[in-house]
Amino acid sequence: MKHQQHSLFVDLKDYHLHVRQLTPLHGSLAPVLYLHGAIENGRIFYSHSGKGLASFLADQGFIGYAVDFAGRGLSQPSLADGLQQNQQQLICHDIPRLIEHFYDLHQQPLILMCHSWGGVLAAASLARHPHLLQKVKAKVCFGTKRVISVRSLAKWLKIDMVWNSLAPWLSRQPGYLPAKRWRLGADDEPRQFLLDTIRWIKGAPFKDCTDGFDYQQACQQAMWPAIWHFAAEHDRVLGHPKDVQAFIEECAQREAKFSLLGKTQGYSQNYDHISMLTHPAAATEHFQELTLWLKSL
Repeated sequence: MKHQQHSLFVDLKDYHLHVRQLTPLHGSLAPVLYLHGAIENGRIFYSHSGKGLASFLADQGFIGYAVDFAGRGLSQPSLADGLQQNQQQLICHDIPRLIEHFYDLHQQPLILMCHSWGGVLAAASLARHPHLLQKVKAKVCFGTKRVISVRSLAKWLKIDMVWNSLAPWLSRQPGYLPAKRWRLGADDEPRQFLLDTIRWIKGAPFKDCTDGFDYQQACQQAMWPAIWHFAAEHDRVLGHPKDVQAFIEECAQREAKFSLLGKTQGYSQNYDHISMLTHPAAATEHFQELTLWLKSL
């Protein structure tokens, strides 16, 4: 590895967010803030052995901060300790505080690197708090969609039956979705956060589930930074390319780049929702392309 890793914690009053810092051994380019999606944590971006996108970019000179959202990963307290959180808390409190914290630390705009639902939350946060946009140099999303419109057997099973129906039932007694115990994902999820995601996934308007703030309208006024959306050829449900493109349009990100990761586009793999960040071939394909683009900004 050409970088070092260590853990730090960002104090957000009621909880402490765990952040894995990946520091290049020689020099440092723009800081990158990594925001994960639902039923996962910051480990989707890195490994202790030096694999993953955050590790790759750190080796290229980009200092990285991979966050575990409240109650997930190594953040404290855990969901099992009774922590609760909804989407609005992430959109209006946690993400703005994280952007402010690392902007102040480096005194330069950040790159936001998002997987799946993390990209939805980041877009909502920036649209609702437009003063943050000047502190963001670029936003990159992997498999980010808000509404799942595709119709298929896989969608019916994974989303309609498991996420929309079984998951809320499983979360009633403990107060959170025990996704790890039931092997539904890499991490657990707060119950109210889960219920908020279900409303949007089903196609409810892009408005806040708590106070009705209209994110879609705010997006129309946003002065977006450079944006690149990646979708995967074999991502049939969780980040279907059509749903990714629909989200780009909904957010009025008219200048955004869009890339489909599959063999028909010249890549060696037909990537899926997870392998687009974890497959070994990514380091010689779209991770390289992304690095060149980031260095050109």
